[in-house]
Amino acid sequence: MRWGEFDWLLDAALAEDRAREDVTTLALVPEERMARAVVRAGAAGVVCGLPLAHRLAERFDKRLRFEECTADGERVRPGGAVARLEGPAASILAVERPMLNFLQRLSGISTLTARYVEAVGGTEARVYDTRKTTPGWRALEKWAVRCGGGCNHRMDLAEQALIKDNHLALMGASRVRAAVERVRGASPGVPVEVEVEDMAQLEEALSAGPDMILLDNMTPDEVRRAVEFVREKSAGARPQVEASGGITLQNVAAFARAGADRISVGALTHSAPAFDLSLEVLPD
Repeated sequence: MRWGEFDWLLDAALAEDRAREDVTTLALVPEERMARAVVRAGAAGVVCGLPLAHRLAERFDKRLRFEECTADGERVRPGGAVARLEGPAASILAVERPMLNFLQRLSGISTLTARYVEAVGGTEARVYDTRKTTPGWRALEKWAVRCGGGCNHRMDLAEQALIKDNHLALMGASRVRAAVERVRGASPGVPVEVEVEDMAQLEEALSAGPDMILLDNMTPDEVRRAVEFVREKSAGARPQVEASGGITLQNVAAFARAGADRISVGALTHSAPAFDLSLEVLPD
C-alpha cells in the first residue's frame, strides 16, 4: 500500500473534527503536558489500518511517537495492545477520535472477512469483496479485506468486464456471445465475467467462453447444479464460477460446499461493524 496517497483523507478527517480547536482540551490540558497512551482491543479480531494511524499521528504533530504493537492482518485478543503513543497530551487527545475511526472501520472489515474465510475453510472456495465500498475509501477497505484473508474483486470498472442484464438490455437483440466478443475486441486481455440468473442464461453464457460466470441470487442447490453443468459442458479450461447475492455467515459454507470457486460478499465492506478499540491515557 502507498499510504501517502491517503494524506488527503487524513487531512480531511482532522479538518472535519477541527482537531486543533478542541475547546475542552485547550481549557483543561496545559500545552507543555506530556503523556503516554495505549490503543487496546475490546474484543478478539484482526487489526487493520495501523500504518495509516501512524501517519495520521505524525502528520498532526511530529512530536508524537507512534509505536505499532502488532501489524495489519494480525489477530489480537481482548485487552491486547494495538498501538502506543507518546508526546504532547493535547495532541494525543486531538488525534484520538479520527485515529480510532480509521482503525475501527478497517479492523471491523478485516475481522468480518476473517470470519467468512474461516467459515469456508476446508473447501476450494475463496471469499471476495465487491465494489460496494465507502466513496474514497475503496483501496483502504479492499486492503482490509486482504488483511482478513479475503480476495479483491475488480478494483474499478476498468480492471475487469462484468456483463450484466442491463448491458444486454441496452444492446437490444444482441446475445451474450456477441457481448463477450465486443468486450474482448475493445479491451484485449481484460478478464470477462458474465452474470446469469438461471440455467438457460448459464447455458448461453457458457457457450460464449467467458473467463468467469457469476451466479446471481441462486440457492446453494442451484449453485451445485450450475457448477456440475459447467464442469460437464466445459472442454479443457472451464470458467471460474462465482456465487453472489444473499450470502451470509450462516450459509456461506453451503455455497462453498456446492462447488463455487469464488463467493462475493458485499457485506464485507458495506455492513461490517466497527471493531471495538479504545485509547487509554496511561498514568505517569
